[in-house]
Amino acid sequence: MRHTIEGTTMPVLKLDLDPGDKIVAESGELSWLSAGIDLSSGLGGGASAGGLMNAMKRKVAGGSLFMTEYTAREPGELAFAARVPGHIVQVDVDGSHEYRIHRHGFLCATGGVSLELAFQQKFSSGLFGGDGFRLQKLVGEGLAFVELSGELIERELQAGEVLRVHPGHVGMFEPAVSFEITTVPGIANKLFGSDGLFLAKLTGPGRIWLQTMPLPVLASALAPYLAASGGTAAGEGALAGVGAAKLIGGLLRGE
Repeated sequence: MRHTIEGTTMPVLKLDLDPGDKIVAESGELSWLSAGIDLSSGLGGGASAGGLMNAMKRKVAGGSLFMTEYTAREPGELAFAARVPGHIVQVDVDGSHEYRIHRHGFLCATGGVSLELAFQQKFSSGLFGGDGFRLQKLVGEGLAFVELSGELIERELQAGEVLRVHPGHVGMFEPAVSFEITTVPGIANKLFGSDGLFLAKLTGPGRIWLQTMPLPVLASALAPYLAASGGTAAGEGALAGVGAAKLIGGLLRGE
């Protein structure tokens, strides 16, 4: 198998498969494929045997209930495009390199890699953290591709080095990095601040990947233009939506 990541703002992952190659992805991620590539959807996928329990855990972590396995009968091309402006990152997964990724991050992987629910290192992380702290885990052995939104910032945390991050900006990190919940400092910040009550506390050593445009932040920015009530407001919202679509399309075409 060979792969290329093409494009800039809206990249696409293109995989050139040889006979017998297998790729696993969540249902609904496919962009295009050659005629000689078969696909089969089910509860399993990847290195694990699958089953309803694993599928439910994957769903709790923010993934899809069903996975799709692509198998090449003959040489062909398989492609997965980014859903929003951002980056596609390649990671090598093995016994010493497992990764925790944000709940919308998994794009696809070779057949030896599976996607699982990442249990929080502290119970409070899952209890109070909300959607931003629901993590997935890449395990097994093989090659995986992760989608991160917006610009990509990579950091290598030294032993004991701490970085507090808004939860949506945590894209991916190595398992050696400690992940827990901390609150925003100061009573006034807790009561009147608009940055949220909780932050992710990442403690080194280990590598982390931060994303600058989390999907919840993007959705929140677009909400005023989409959630209009009444005839006039609805019309204005529709016009704003069309204008935004044209603007984004022009930017992507370089106009």
